[in-house]
Amino acid sequence: MKSLLRNRKALVGLAIIAAIVIVAIAAPLLTHYDPTARTGRPHQPPSVDHLLGTTRIGQDVFARLIYGARTSLAVGFGAGLLITFVGTALGIISGYRGGKTDEIISFFTNMVLVVPNLPLLLVLAAFIGQASPLIIALILGATSWAWGARVTRAETLSVKQKDFVKSAEMMGEPQWRIMTFEIFPNVISIVGINFIGSVIFAIITEATLEFLGLGDPRAVSWGTMLYNAQKASALSVGAWWDILSPCFALAVLGIGMSLLNFAVDEIANPRLRTGNHLKRWSLLVRTGEGRL
Repeated sequence: MKSLLRNRKALVGLAIIAAIVIVAIAAPLLTHYDPTARTGRPHQPPSVDHLLGTTRIGQDVFARLIYGARTSLAVGFGAGLLITFVGTALGIISGYRGGKTDEIISFFTNMVLVVPNLPLLLVLAAFIGQASPLIIALILGATSWAWGARVTRAETLSVKQKDFVKSAEMMGEPQWRIMTFEIFPNVISIVGINFIGSVIFAIITEATLEFLGLGDPRAVSWGTMLYNAQKASALSVGAWWDILSPCFALAVLGIGMSLLNFAVDEIANPRLRTGNHLKRWSLLVRTGEGRL
């Protein structure tokens, strides 16, 4: 944790994510408008009364943006947790148990990896019809765990050869305890990277599905904001605020999650931490100590 807090990318990423989460939680305190109610004229530009203008039917865009953050964050973190839990559990079991267990899990992992993810999601969402955010999160969790399972399995194969694992086996520790208390703590960096990447993937995919009209149009989320703005031809009529607001929010959240992901990756893989070495080298060159 200390290494994470000393990393600039991690600090900036955490600050962005924390700001968005706080705004989402404090939504009732930041606006008195109902995100689903008509509160102004259609496509009213940003003003003191409506900070980000209104939609085609007069809904306050700012209210929809901060209330929609709740839905998008819930889907992202919920699906991310499900994806990470399933992938981590299957990866550790497959890598440690080996044999038939490994063959069966690897078979299903390869099968899921072979199937293109986005087309599968589109087919499932279209089959369900106007899927709610909860259904979208469950679909993402059920179809996107294979990459995490594959990476965790590979790391588990390396960790299980360590002396402390062999010692636990010689002492007669049960397999579930070895996998939980010996192997899992040593693959936590891979789990963290998998979780952050899964959250980014889930939020973007949910917005994509809803933008294509496969989500519940009655839900308030950044994806449905994009869908409604596209239906209303917001850019064509000059209502740029209607479509740029959710786009900007998605971009900022993506930047925050990506910075955090890069930071965790740097901490887990010291070879990626080149910043301090470059600074030292440039200092040596300036002082003449770095000349050959």
